[in-house]
Amino acid sequence: MTVSGEAHAPSYYAATAKGLINFPALESDARADVCIIGGGYTGLSAALHLSERGYSVVLIEANKVGWGASGRNGGQLHSAQRREQSTLEKWFGKKHAHQLFDLGEEAKALVKSLITKYEIDCDWQEGLIHAMHKRRYLSDMNREIDLLQKDYQVKDITTFSRDEIAAALGTDVYYGGWREQSAGHLHPLNYALGLARAAHFAGARIYEDTAAIEVSESDPPRVKTAKGTITADAVILAGNGYLQDIHEDTESRVMPLHNFILTTEPLGARADELIPRREAAADSRFVVYYWRLTRDNRLLFGGGETYGTTFPNDIKNFVRPHMLKLYPQLADVKIDYAWGGTLAVTMKRLPYIRRLRRGLYTSCGYSGQGVGTASFAGKLLAEAIAGEAERFDVFTKLPAPPFPGGRMFRSPTLALAMTWYALRDRL
Repeated sequence: MTVSGEAHAPSYYAATAKGLINFPALESDARADVCIIGGGYTGLSAALHLSERGYSVVLIEANKVGWGASGRNGGQLHSAQRREQSTLEKWFGKKHAHQLFDLGEEAKALVKSLITKYEIDCDWQEGLIHAMHKRRYLSDMNREIDLLQKDYQVKDITTFSRDEIAAALGTDVYYGGWREQSAGHLHPLNYALGLARAAHFAGARIYEDTAAIEVSESDPPRVKTAKGTITADAVILAGNGYLQDIHEDTESRVMPLHNFILTTEPLGARADELIPRREAAADSRFVVYYWRLTRDNRLLFGGGETYGTTFPNDIKNFVRPHMLKLYPQLADVKIDYAWGGTLAVTMKRLPYIRRLRRGLYTSCGYSGQGVGTASFAGKLLAEAIAGEAERFDVFTKLPAPPFPGGRMFRSPTLALAMTWYALRDRL
């Protein structure tokens, strides 16, 4: 492991990364108890937790650890699952919904404990505001909060009137909302790099610039790379939106899509006029807006998605109009950074976590809630491989239907659906 400042896609996170590290490429065959494909939160957490249990681990990453969504996302740590508890109760019943809620809360706690235990300097800040962009959403919001407080004993929720949320977020476009004090935000790339260092020092062998070409059907499975083959008793597919041509059935159930973020120049005292308590925020749009202030008082704002294979030619001007809908007062502010990244969603917006066959596991499709869920999934994968699958199986029971059209035609199908939802957001 060496220290480097190279090879990450240009972004605010790459520019402010602390101790970027380089791991070697795999140059020969290797043998391990577990081979992990993917160096994001899932893979790094699995490598750390497996190594701490005494397993020999080889992790391969096609680019650099934290190179994908784990190093480019909005940095928000949410509670529970991506879908509302009322929806989960309707779909799965109260018992399963409560199990999912409890594991979501444990995921949030895990991230905080990893930051503390391994002294990861990643700008952790508590507080997350959910903002309602339509008046008619307030009644559903209030019912959901009532359910959380009465049946799930959630104590850290504060609701906002229209005037109160305007004061909390420095914009008058929202009709109300609520704050979770135990959720929050962090610097996602520095968090990923901290996990990589912890996994390395726990004994995991990490190889960068090493793409998986093929996973064999043999028992034990073998992972083929350009310069070597890894034989392992178990293989974890942890590539999320970057699993093309590795496992066709998984690809049919998990859809990559692109999301985009900008960061302004430092705002100085103007930052206090936006989010005085420095919480993160996310709104009720289907194509969600999410934003927060960075440690150096920049506004970091995410908005806009694409579903093809390319990014917009001018990401700054792709995202900037979305930001100005909330903060027209920032029209004169310079945009210092803008970037995109690939995440992955499922039809139900719930993670796809499975034992695909003997010795082959996958966890992906976090649908925008990967900071907590992916980190926790790595721990659950380690438990399942060690023969402790009870909590892992809470997620394997979740339905994960394939996208219409399967792997080949899922992108145009999703683009049509998302266009409809984006129109609905504006009505």
